[in-house]
Amino acid sequence: MSRDSLGRHVLVEFFGCSPEILNDVVAIEHAMLTAAEKAGATIINSTFHHFSPFGVSGVVVVQESHLAIHTWPEYGYAAVDIFTCGEPVDPWAAYHYLKKALEADSGAALEMHRGQLDILSKYPGWELSENGYPQQVLSPTITRNVWFTERHEYIAQSFRHRGDVVYRKQSDYQKIEIYDTYAYGKMLVLDGIVQTSEKDEFIYHEMIAHPAMQLLGEDVERILIVGGGDGGTVRELCRYTHVKHIDVVEIDKDVVEASRKYLPSISYALDDERVHIHHTDGIKFVHSADSEHYDLVIVDSSDPVGPSKGLFSTEFHRNIYRILENGGIMIAQSESPFFKPDLFIDFYDMLEDIYSEEKVFPYFVFIPTYPTGMWSFAMAIKGNRHPIKDFDEEKARQFVDEHRLRYYNPEIHRAAFAMPNFVKEMLDVREHA
Repeated sequence: MSRDSLGRHVLVEFFGCSPEILNDVVAIEHAMLTAAEKAGATIINSTFHHFSPFGVSGVVVVQESHLAIHTWPEYGYAAVDIFTCGEPVDPWAAYHYLKKALEADSGAALEMHRGQLDILSKYPGWELSENGYPQQVLSPTITRNVWFTERHEYIAQSFRHRGDVVYRKQSDYQKIEIYDTYAYGKMLVLDGIVQTSEKDEFIYHEMIAHPAMQLLGEDVERILIVGGGDGGTVRELCRYTHVKHIDVVEIDKDVVEASRKYLPSISYALDDERVHIHHTDGIKFVHSADSEHYDLVIVDSSDPVGPSKGLFSTEFHRNIYRILENGGIMIAQSESPFFKPDLFIDFYDMLEDIYSEEKVFPYFVFIPTYPTGMWSFAMAIKGNRHPIKDFDEEKARQFVDEHRLRYYNPEIHRAAFAMPNFVKEMLDVREHA
């Protein structure tokens, strides 16, 4: 660096980059950290965000200043800002490394010298050492600040993770990722949408399983789960010794394999001898299943996009009704009435057409990692049971105490079926439209 200025500022544009790399927050952070090392800079911390569906922004703070980037994967374009001070640091080494790391076809850069010494006056008492730094320099502690962001049309939520992807694969059906987050432990993400996490998964899985199981009592022996490849719902159902057979229809075998390897506290019951896993299309499986074959069917699906879209269809649910025993129950995750009110209303319209209005019951749960935190399940009954009137509170309490459940209990069971006023209004509008 010329000693006539305090720092060198290189403004960079990269063209024709790999879109996949530009959209990978972990790869971008790694490239920027390595670029700082190649330049001879001393790294202090890094902060990087992925913006769903496209783009990464981030900065590496170095003792000699910073390296920053923003990417546009859809254009194969990245803008980079490199500012350094101090003789040992070479910003052009960072430039050349990044061009290769981003697989850029070309790059353009402009260097400016910042802080012209001939127009600056040094304040007394601020002495520098020979290398241009203050005489007492503390050894920096490197911290990484990397974020995964789940973004929807009007809202987004971000989770800080440890900087490296635990698992990532583009399967035949969806993009599967597992991040190790600071707040929620390992987190399973499908196509950019959070599915479950080690810290709060018990809420979802206890509530999708136990309200129906407690209502059915020992009458339930054969169960079908459509989806649920992470194994959490299976784990809860396997607590019941009278259950003889559980079919799990998970179309994506990679979800099961990833969960078995990286989410063992959730998935361990997939190896129970009563569990039979079928890697096939859930719609086709239900269509070909025998009538009145299952006591309980649970649709443990992701959002109604991609491979899960058909799991919200009328034809699929008419077939579920057909394969349920008389007196059987269907449970499905039914999104959030606050977050997706139109989908929520349409789904209950459809279920009431199949089961009748007095046999369909929404119930509610609060899950921290889901958009808005408020989520719902649908209970549809093929028979005369009622989720409150026929609920045996004492048996449920004994079961909860025996298995040390962390969310579900008799009070939660009853309260979950109480509808907030805004949901009642939604249902009234629907019923009288």
